[in-house]
Amino acid sequence: MSSPKRLNALDRSFLAWEGREVMMHVGALLQFSPPAQGGSDLFRQLREELSRNAKVERPWNQKLLHPDLLATPLQAWIDDPAFDLEYHVRRSALASPGDQRELGILVSRLHGTPLDFHRPPWEAHFIEGLEDGRCAVYFKVHHALVDGYTGMRMLIRSFTTDASDRDTPMFYACPPISRGPQREDAPPTFDAILGAARDQVGAAKDIGRAIMNVARALRHEDRELVAPMQAPRSVLNQRITRSRRFATQHIDLERVKRVATAAHGTVNDVVLAICGSALRRFLVDQNALPDRALVAMVPVNIRPKDDPGGSGNAVGAILASLGTDVADAKERLGAIIATTRRAKEQLQGMSKNAIMQYSGLLIAPLMLAFIPGAAGRVRPAFNVVVSNVPGPEMPLYFRGWKLEEMAPLSIPFHGYGLNITVQSYAGSLNFGFTGCRDTIPHLQRLAVYGGEVMDELEAATSNTPPA
Repeated sequence: MSSPKRLNALDRSFLAWEGREVMMHVGALLQFSPPAQGGSDLFRQLREELSRNAKVERPWNQKLLHPDLLATPLQAWIDDPAFDLEYHVRRSALASPGDQRELGILVSRLHGTPLDFHRPPWEAHFIEGLEDGRCAVYFKVHHALVDGYTGMRMLIRSFTTDASDRDTPMFYACPPISRGPQREDAPPTFDAILGAARDQVGAAKDIGRAIMNVARALRHEDRELVAPMQAPRSVLNQRITRSRRFATQHIDLERVKRVATAAHGTVNDVVLAICGSALRRFLVDQNALPDRALVAMVPVNIRPKDDPGGSGNAVGAILASLGTDVADAKERLGAIIATTRRAKEQLQGMSKNAIMQYSGLLIAPLMLAFIPGAAGRVRPAFNVVVSNVPGPEMPLYFRGWKLEEMAPLSIPFHGYGLNITVQSYAGSLNFGFTGCRDTIPHLQRLAVYGGEVMDELEAATSNTPPA
């Protein structure tokens, strides 16, 4: 057994937030169509693999050193000496032929169940009985073990672009990606302490400059920079229960790129505009649209491009307006583009460590919502989380079964009952709306509006002149 691997501060925070109603796991729903011939015995093959007790690679065989003291600073990952693969990989079935509504109900229920921290915190559910002979996989993993970006990269290693390949190993059996010689953590010597102090001083300078910019925004000298606690109160920002609801929407990526080009923005800007426009309609229906624009917290990956992942979370955050106070679709998109550009300017020139610390300061006010009775009464740090995770560009197959759709599931928490995650795949943007079933009813309507507002954005930008 290897020596314990200590968790960084961000990963420990995901454990500290874990509770009865707030479960800090992320997930994915993947749907497959059967091969034209052969491959129908997929579930038998998987059962046989499980019975052979296939080897499991890190991090999938690692559990917490202190499962009953989640937030302890001494928390670490250790290999599970009694790892039980059949506990983590499960088989479910819908009454055939199961439709999308029934699949959504099952996945919502599974996502509302906590993980067992006495075991490695992940599960994979293979679901059969879908109409047209399709099957699905619901996968969930705790955010402290891997972030969404890393988890997706590791999960798709089970897939191939070759439809005839029948021997692709399961994701948990894929060996870790070689990263060359590993640099050990610096021992606690005087030189190491000086180096750490030097890093902290550099980070402090960057953070100090950024905080001054935020202060100016609060004094309205910089109206394009969204500051913490600037978000309005809304029905989205209430105390949640443990019940979950999950809805999806799929939009052609080329349509989104054309709108981004016409508006001189990015794909992520258009993603935010889709979310903002859909939320505006959704809240107007309930006569609950705030006068001020809703604010999104947008995680950004700060991992180097050549880093294969698997080494803890490496994410920062920006705050962006969703333009819900603007009736005109074109003006709404322009307002979003202006705020995201200004937020990204804040991060330019910062070190990875400084970005993580500054991001922590931006989102720190959300902890107020965890005070008993505070959620829904204190002003939120932001209104909703919107994440955009890059995915595979080519169609993928698993043992001959074609991956038709993928949709990400994310984390609602007290005071922040809706979380939107977007996953790209093979020319499509797949929106996953994960919310608290009790505080945000009729969530499926929000997903429907997400598809309808794309037409509105295309019409609004069709006559945009070049820059």
